[in-house]
Amino acid sequence: MTLPEQVLPSQPAGVLALRTIAMPADTNCYGDIFGGWLVSLMDMGAQIEGQRRAGCRVVTVAIDSLTFIKPVYVGDTICCHAELIKVGRTSMQFRMQVWTLAVEETERKLVAQGLFTFVAIGKEGKPQSVDR
Repeated sequence: MTLPEQVLPSQPAGVLALRTIAMPADTNCYGDIFGGWLVSLMDMGAQIEGQRRAGCRVVTVAIDSLTFIKPVYVGDTICCHAELIKVGRTSMQFRMQVWTLAVEETERKLVAQGLFTFVAIGKEGKPQSVDR
């Protein structure tokens, strides 16, 4: 089965929310970077931007789409970019992109992207307005 060709962006969208390096501890049993680790970075980056935007605690309510485009390797610099694309009364949706830069290379590569939805939470643990 082949996936349909998609037009990929040539530059990151949004703001740099999180940056780290892929380490050997982040691999699966085959030595590849574990996809779940990458998803957790995307979620964390979106949470950072969601908290900044809402000025309060935010929680993930959905990952509406997620696509792994290229593999990530040990030693790659991982850059998670967050683009706020929608704000509801209590929710926000972010398009997350993960770009990597290998030590030996000069060009970034888009390796994953997805849509993450968050809800603003008040002190009592209930949804609250993003814009108060």
